[in-house]
Amino acid sequence: INAESQSTGGGAGGATTEQKLTDIATDILSKLPPQFDIEDAVEKYPVTYEESMNTVLVQEMERFNRLCGVISTSLTNLQKAIKGLVVMSESLESVASTLLVGKVPDLWSKSSYPSLKPLGSYINDLVARLKFLKTWYHDNKPTCFWISAFYFNQAFLTGVKQNYARKYTIPIDKLELDFEVLPCDDIDSHPEDGAYVRGLYLEGARWDTKKMSLAESFPKILYDTVPVIWLRPAIMTEISTEGKYVSPVYKTSARQGQLSTTGHSTNFVLAINLPTIKPQKHWVLRGTCLLCSLDD
Repeated sequence: INAESQSTGGGAGGATTEQKLTDIATDILSKLPPQFDIEDAVEKYPVTYEESMNTVLVQEMERFNRLCGVISTSLTNLQKAIKGLVVMSESLESVASTLLVGKVPDLWSKSSYPSLKPLGSYINDLVARLKFLKTWYHDNKPTCFWISAFYFNQAFLTGVKQNYARKYTIPIDKLELDFEVLPCDDIDSHPEDGAYVRGLYLEGARWDTKKMSLAESFPKILYDTVPVIWLRPAIMTEISTEGKYVSPVYKTSARQGQLSTTGHSTNFVLAINLPTIKPQKHWVLRGTCLLCSLDD
């Protein structure tokens, strides 16, 4: 960013680069809510043997606090650098140039969950995720979890199995998740076991609500919203994949990731068994999968 104001508006009324950056930073900072109070969260949702979701909620709050801290600190420092109050470092200059083209800065991505969204959609998605956690904190455990909202989805999935394992005194390593797609987009009651989830998208197929199975995509329709799915823990040997397509679930459409320090992929979440009339090979050739988040 040059020290002098650069006109990008093509006329006397055009906004300078510095003004555009200031407006972008101010807009984003105004949308970010205050950080979660972790001490209050731990007090309201303490670690208990019977409810693993308490730990999941608190850990998610901590992860999003770190991410929002990185975003707000970089934007605040950028505003100061534009005013000449601090030095415009190389990292701040990188943030500035990326913001101007409507992309998510690398500095944020390093502390963020995987996302291929442009800047505006990324911030809106982040705010929606924060709202989901805030509602959970104030109104207790949701009846239907927005699975795409989690920073670390695997912790939630482990929590679902852990609750079942402790309830029925079954070793967790003998359990796996079974799945049932329900004929609804939301639900207002808790299941007896497991969890209801929403927010997944089908790519390479659509969900036939009449036949309750996979079907061919409609022309020019790339993605289809999937109804509520019931995650039901069960003993591995009792789960059948006959008449099912074992669909991989990815956080983004990139369909690739790296192994993190926890041993989990940074993009692959799990495999969900979806009912199908056609053979599984048909959907494999279609490249059918489930996505937590779209690119727009």
